[in-house]
Amino acid sequence: MGLLNNLKARLGPAKDRVSHLAERHEDKIQHGIDKAAKVVDERTKGKYSDRIHTGTDKAKGAMDRLAHKDGPGAGGDTFTPPSTPPPGS
Repeated sequence: MGLLNNLKARLGPAKDRVSHLAERHEDKIQHGIDKAAKVVDERTKGKYSDRIHTGTDKAKGAMDRLAHKDGPGAGGDTFTPPSTPPPGS
């Protein structure tokens, strides 16, 4: 077994546990992300508000994907192929 396969096999159960905890405590995690963003924004006196907001949105999106891994769009392929073939040249 290769190194990556061995690593994936060992981390699989941990990922399931983290996903379960994220699902159970989703509201607390979301609140913590917002609270941390507010504190950082206050300490930087609003200088990096746009970057803090972007980072907060990305963190919440990642947490949502982790908590709802069985839901639609959770870590799966988000590309939908066109229903018709492209025109020939």
